[in-house]
Amino acid sequence: MLVIGMELRDLEYFTVVAKHGHLGRAAEALDLTQPALSKSLRRLEYEFGAKLVKRTPKGVELTAEGSVLLGRAGDLQLSIQAVAQEVRDVGRGRIGHVRIGAGPVSSAEMLVEALAPLITDTSKVTYDIVISDNDLMIPALRRGELDLIVGYAPRALPRYGLVEDPLFNLQFAVVAAASHPLASRKVVTLADLVSERWTLTASSLLTQKRLHRIFLENGLAPPVVAVETRSLRLRLQLVALTNLLEYTSLGTFQSESRRFRLKALPVKELAWCRMVSVIYREGAYLSPAARRLIESIKTTAASWKQ
Repeated sequence: MLVIGMELRDLEYFTVVAKHGHLGRAAEALDLTQPALSKSLRRLEYEFGAKLVKRTPKGVELTAEGSVLLGRAGDLQLSIQAVAQEVRDVGRGRIGHVRIGAGPVSSAEMLVEALAPLITDTSKVTYDIVISDNDLMIPALRRGELDLIVGYAPRALPRYGLVEDPLFNLQFAVVAAASHPLASRKVVTLADLVSERWTLTASSLLTQKRLHRIFLENGLAPPVVAVETRSLRLRLQLVALTNLLEYTSLGTFQSESRRFRLKALPVKELAWCRMVSVIYREGAYLSPAARRLIESIKTTAASWKQ
């Protein structure tokens, strides 16, 4: 059970001591006197009822109890911060500040639709929106830097401790300029794509990994990547102006085809369906503003289902 008297700064000081293994160096890093740091450690040990560090000829090292605390320090800090935030929301009458991660363009556009009525209706809520990919957003969510994500369900990443509320499916396809030589064909095979060049997302992401795997499984050389960038809008602009190919969701394609002359190629082997979800930490504090946004996202997503 979390001890009420424990101060967040004591826990933060403890993690610095554990990092340096020396009270003097830790005190210097924290800009504290060594007696003040020792007092903080004693206060923490009193609250937990256990010795957390022991002195050695070279400095200090963690006891078994200290090692356990260090392993849980991140969770404890997030928990204390969440409680403090909840108290502030109530005490100040502040409705909330919501930090959101959004994935593909279609998810971001759906998020805009969900946000619009809330922004109009509630002037006290503020929002931070980060457009990125799962390999960056999921760790940020776990660290408490984001409150929720609207994007692809993280199939390629550890999912423990996360809640996923499914929203809608997105179908994937190969996209080319309407003027591309393959754009007029009713059937396009993988072999037809071998000599083509592509603009794709980061090679570490699931979309590009899947594309490469399917080519290799069919005994073909992997796609030749001419341009690699996480910016989907930039990739689609390049596709519209060149003979490069892109592999993306039809939702994104349909959205961007309003601006560019693009066409989805009928490649049977590359047909793929991915679920877009709203994702948040299991058991984490969600402000009333965040919960209201999630409900608005679900309502808006109902009209996006394919």
